[in-house]
Amino acid sequence: MLRIESKQSSFHCLLYNKIPENHILKQIKKAVDFSFINVLLENSYCKNFGRPAKEPELMCKLLFLEHIYNLSDEKVIEEASYNLTYLYFLDINPEDTLPERSLLSKFRKLKLGEEMLDEIIIEIVRQCVEKGILKKESVSIDATHVEANTIKKSPERLMKHLARKIIKSYQDETEEELENLPEVPDYQEISDHKEAKQVMKDYLETVIEITESSTTLDTCKTSRMIEKAKEILSEPKFINQTGIRSLIDEDARVGRKSKTANFFGYKVEFIMTTDQRIITAVRTANGAYVDGTLIEELLSDTLTSGLTISEFYGDKAYFRKSILEKVEALEASAYIPVSGSAYHIDESEFSYNKDSDQWFCSQGNQTDNRKYYKRKRKDVKSGFQEGYRYYFVLETCKSCPQHDQCAKKSARKILDIGINTLEFYEISQNQKTDEFKEKYKKRASIEGKNAELKRFHGLGRAKSYGLVSMSKQAKLAAIAVNLKRIAAIMTAKSSCFFEMLVRIRIHFAF
Repeated sequence: MLRIESKQSSFHCLLYNKIPENHILKQIKKAVDFSFINVLLENSYCKNFGRPAKEPELMCKLLFLEHIYNLSDEKVIEEASYNLTYLYFLDINPEDTLPERSLLSKFRKLKLGEEMLDEIIIEIVRQCVEKGILKKESVSIDATHVEANTIKKSPERLMKHLARKIIKSYQDETEEELENLPEVPDYQEISDHKEAKQVMKDYLETVIEITESSTTLDTCKTSRMIEKAKEILSEPKFINQTGIRSLIDEDARVGRKSKTANFFGYKVEFIMTTDQRIITAVRTANGAYVDGTLIEELLSDTLTSGLTISEFYGDKAYFRKSILEKVEALEASAYIPVSGSAYHIDESEFSYNKDSDQWFCSQGNQTDNRKYYKRKRKDVKSGFQEGYRYYFVLETCKSCPQHDQCAKKSARKILDIGINTLEFYEISQNQKTDEFKEKYKKRASIEGKNAELKRFHGLGRAKSYGLVSMSKQAKLAAIAVNLKRIAAIMTAKSSCFFEMLVRIRIHFAF
């Protein structure tokens, strides 16, 4: 039963006067009204029956403290029991008892959903907009990787573990030994990786076949394990080592940090105000996530908070037609460097004149004809590729000293470009200006936010298993850094106001 009680009514609350005015938790409490959390979560509690529950606001604040100071459930309860600043922030009396640490875990798993955390982030940002902390803003987007809380395993090792689990679950349920089981292959002695995977696959399939033929009783657990093993084996990504790599954390995936380095875990993508460095929206996906896929949801949350986006910053991963169109629809300026994967023109070799719709090569020749083309491509999502083919002047090509190198398969040079290349060329030219280069320096602030989340708020590694748990961890970490940043802004404003008062006093004194 949820019951809202009066807060900080004890005589001992006078002790809170000892807390300095510029303390981070005191500044946060002044800037943000957390009472909306009780209204947000009230439907997840029974209003009339049961024991009185701890307020959602109190439980959320404990989780915020946990992520602000990078503490465990046990440690945050322990420190809050004697730390005056924590008790003041929690809005309770010094002598009040705190909830058991196990309640924090239950609250996080059962009451606090991902959507609720999104609502909390949106409301905190909305309050900042309302109080003038945030105004018309430029925003930056980026994704950072998070290591899973387990190691990745090779397909051979995973298949060995699956076979072992099937055998153990059968023996536990039937209290009988499986007969005619083949000997477990030593895959580590097989030098050929493909052969080792096939050997272990054959072994696992044999174990499944023997178990199914031996099952005469209602073995629910064994049946579930067999179905799970079959599902894993049927997925092509598993054998190719891009699918499931852990039975403990089945949602984690292998992702790329660079061409030569990879990681096993998740990706957290967020939008942040570029100047004030406050996160407005967060989304989490597995390690194989392509940056920018969830940009529509991120932009929706950002706009819901009341922000008006004037500038949009991102790295090369976000230079895609679909993303550029979404930014344009917001009437915002996009500051995203041209990506080589989307724009393949060598500008040292070719230049383009928009007015005449002509390409010029480095030898001075120009195009005199253009044709639209559309051809099938299996490696393209749409199944076909479309673009334009430009033909250079034949006579000029024939007399050119570079003719044999440029036009090997035809009498003259031909340039094929994608359907969006002309638009991307114009963007690439604008990005060479000093104005763009100076503006783009502002994006660097998001890299510092990535480092802060990882180094001081535990986002370098997942604390639990599964995508839902990782998503909650990322959003709570985002709330923590937002609250810290809001406190810093409020402290800076207070200092400026105090300096102004001092100057006024000095002025009138003379």
